[in-house]
Amino acid sequence: MLLAAGERDFSNIDLSSAKSSCVNLKDVNLTRANLRHANLRWADLRGADLSWARIEGADLHATNLRGTKMPDGTVHN
Repeated sequence: MLLAAGERDFSNIDLSSAKSSCVNLKDVNLTRANLRHANLRWADLRGADLSWARIEGADLHATNLRGTKMPDGTVHN
C-alpha cells in the first residue's frame, strides 16, 4: 500500500465510497481528490490539503481536521 510506504501525494485520487475509517492521512496531499460518500470516521486528517476536493456526503464524524485546508480554501481550526 502506498500510504504504508510513506507516499504523501494522493492528488486526484478517487476514493469515492471508500471505507477508510480510523486511517492516518496526516499531512497528505488530497488536492482534487474525490472523497464523495467516503467513510472517514475517526480518521486523522491533520494538516492534509483538501483543496478542490469533492467531499459531498463524506462521513467525517469524529475526524481530526485540525490544520486541514478545506475545499473552500479555509483552514480548519
